[in-house]
Amino acid sequence: MTSEKTRSLLIVEDDLSLQKQIKWSLDRFESVTAHDRESALQQLRKSAPAVLTMDLGLPPDADSVSEGFRLLEQVMAFDPDIKVIVLTGQNDQANALRAVAMGAYDFLAKPFEPELLNLTVERAFKLFELQSENRRLQGMYQPDALSGLMTRDPEVLRICRTIEKVASSNATVMLLGESGTGKELLARGLHQSSPRRAEKFVAINCAAIPENLLESELFGYEKGAFTGASKTTLGKIEMAHGGTLMLDEIGDLPFSLQAKLLRFLQERTIERVGGRQEIPVDVRIVCATHQDLNALAKESRFREDLYYRLAEIVVKIPPLRARVGDAALLAHAFVRRFAQEQKRSAMTLREDAVRAIEQYSWPGNIRELENCIKRAVIMAEGSQISSEDIGLADSVADEIDTSLDLRNIRDNADKQAIIAALGRVNGNMAKAAELLGVTRPTLYDLMYRLGLK
Repeated sequence: MTSEKTRSLLIVEDDLSLQKQIKWSLDRFESVTAHDRESALQQLRKSAPAVLTMDLGLPPDADSVSEGFRLLEQVMAFDPDIKVIVLTGQNDQANALRAVAMGAYDFLAKPFEPELLNLTVERAFKLFELQSENRRLQGMYQPDALSGLMTRDPEVLRICRTIEKVASSNATVMLLGESGTGKELLARGLHQSSPRRAEKFVAINCAAIPENLLESELFGYEKGAFTGASKTTLGKIEMAHGGTLMLDEIGDLPFSLQAKLLRFLQERTIERVGGRQEIPVDVRIVCATHQDLNALAKESRFREDLYYRLAEIVVKIPPLRARVGDAALLAHAFVRRFAQEQKRSAMTLREDAVRAIEQYSWPGNIRELENCIKRAVIMAEGSQISSEDIGLADSVADEIDTSLDLRNIRDNADKQAIIAALGRVNGNMAKAAELLGVTRPTLYDLMYRLGLK
């Protein structure tokens, strides 16, 4: 809790003798003074007080309350969290209540009792500090937009930083990666990190919808545009207005629709199927694919001009087999989640299961790992999951030591070993140190030297 001498208090009073009296009564607080509205605003910007006491009658017309209410309004606009205590005359309750309605914390009638003023100011400070602490804790526990993505791999961490950097812009982002690597998770994280987070995130899989229906799904259609079109229907692009549209598997977009999508990206307007009216749409485009669009463009299987429109920011997501330590890390997390979902007691992975998970190539990436762990949690007899439960018993093989006595190779080997060890023991530093055969301080020093967090 803040000490009383560092609690900033602003006293606004044009009567200098009364100003000194108030300051003397509140001498246990660090206070500054002002005698009119302009000097009060200067002190407000300079001192950033938590509590402010003020008289409504201020120069140039001390007999009127207009200047005081004007100051109160400006204080509330500057910082609504400041606790304002209004000092009024004995018969001025109406203005006191008006001040409270405008945002003042409390009011006291003149002449005031020093003990009562002290108590009121003390309560105002306590409330300000309580609200500040509450906001700090809320900020501490507010989930990050990319909190659903678990990794210790340096490349994926770099990708997360890239997503955070481009989120505030309107640049079109292309996510490249194998199926099951988490492209939609990153797209949602991009949306949640952007100024568009309050609007919709709309996703459409271009490979899952027949070509003759995809145009109306994307652009919508007017009533009577075709048989069965009984009412005007918005397309996915229009539904995402103000938000983010994810075009998944964009490489499978039919060539006939690529020209229409390109026109939308250039003009930012659409025409519904069967319509003639141009409709402006403000939407952020994120596309994803497992295909090499650049190669498809060179083979004339994907429009080159559309590719360059979509590839303003290109993010390549590595497969799970290339993410050192992540397979074991994710496996531990999936075990906890599915054990809770299936109402099983606390379950853990056996050593042979962790080794098998680390050595398997995971061609289906995270989606395959998730399905394997879910099945293992359901089928396992006891509280420990073996490599047989996961279905990877045959994949366990002895590791081959390929380290060389060269400094850069050794550093890289140390880095990979630490990442793998942390993934195997689910981030437990003591267990990781034991597994690596070093002390915890040595492990911390190694991580610091190698740039690992």
